[in-house]
Amino acid sequence: MSAKSGGAKKRKGDDGKKIIADNRKARYNYAIGDVFEAGLMLVGTEVKALRSGQASLADAFAQVKDGELFLHNCYISEYAQANRFNHETRRKRKLLLHRREIDKLRAAVDRKGMTMVPLKIYFNEQGRVKVEIGLGSGKRMADKRQAEKDRSWARDKARVMRDRG
Repeated sequence: MSAKSGGAKKRKGDDGKKIIADNRKARYNYAIGDVFEAGLMLVGTEVKALRSGQASLADAFAQVKDGELFLHNCYISEYAQANRFNHETRRKRKLLLHRREIDKLRAAVDRKGMTMVPLKIYFNEQGRVKVEIGLGSGKRMADKRQAEKDRSWARDKARVMRDRG
């Protein structure tokens, strides 16, 4: 991880994506199935704020309304140099997907009771802002505890193997 100006941190993903915000709690609270990559309609000051790494996906969710997909409650901080031309920090933003993908998401939410959860926001290779949307179902407390045990055991096992050489 490298520090950028303003104290914001960005990191490169495995495939060269510059990750802006990561919703790590989503994988803990939901069993994520299919993952979709969606474009994000933004105004100029939002892009500038994202370039400095100032965003959060905590409490964000996606919703289909009138055949269009929207991202709600995603926090993108105000851009300091924009003064009165700034954007709202938690406005709903339109997600750009193909019609077939939106229909597939809507069907899964309606039929199976799944949830559309934003997993991360990043810049792709062309410098465009993308959002990863996961289709997930909520985990029960017992599933969360089991996942924590598995993670802990994997960590301990790796430590033992490393110490033995």
